[in-house]
Amino acid sequence: MDIIPLSIQAGFWGFVAGGALLVGAVIAYFIHVPQRLIAAVMAFGSGVLISALSFELMDEAYETGGFAATAFGFLLGATVFTAANWLINRHGAQHRKRSGGQQPSEKETAGSGMAIAIGALLDGIPESIVIGLSMLKGGTVSMVAVVAIFLSNIPEGLSSAAGMKKAGRSATYIFGIWGGIALASGAAALVGYHVFQGFSPEVVAATTAIAAGAILAMLVDTMIPEAFEVAHTLAGLITVAGFLTAFMLSKMGS
Repeated sequence: MDIIPLSIQAGFWGFVAGGALLVGAVIAYFIHVPQRLIAAVMAFGSGVLISALSFELMDEAYETGGFAATAFGFLLGATVFTAANWLINRHGAQHRKRSGGQQPSEKETAGSGMAIAIGALLDGIPESIVIGLSMLKGGTVSMVAVVAIFLSNIPEGLSSAAGMKKAGRSATYIFGIWGGIALASGAAALVGYHVFQGFSPEVVAATTAIAAGAILAMLVDTMIPEAFEVAHTLAGLITVAGFLTAFMLSKMGS
């Protein structure tokens, strides 16, 4: 892919990682997946993301820009996500990653469909920006980040789409959301590389940490509750397995 501009490469890998959401949605829509299995996959994906943001994002941010920029970005990312999440939750998006009957229908909560769509976009964009930022150092994408995000996105799409279907959402709505977010993920990764390549290491570090903070807040607010509610005591063990998988990928890629 050397002859392809790096910004296009970043967009491609962002689309690949984001496309896992659509894969998960297709599986959930056409195949009946037991809730316990969905919860287990969600727990695994949570562990993968926790490991990736620990050993890929935060470590890279610290080495690039130091502690101050990293800490500032990390707290800012979590704060912004939490505020935005609170706002859309008030309009019916609080259960957007739940696979049971928790998601409201449009009749039950007017505007919840749009809120869920915005929430799904809010969850996915920080991860994609990270893919673009990973190419700023050395001109090659972090395959560990791409694989980790891909693995975590499958259960996200799986659980959310299962809940959307139970809430009576149409196939057009479900696939339209995840297909659109896959495209947006590619665009976000392209922007992450193209926009930030001229910025200082401290700005890049802070931006990477912002994404990490937003991802961790998203995990605690949306993914982990779904995993624990159904998988119960096994959720911790499965999360550890996901963490270990991403940790090994990180060490193999270093």
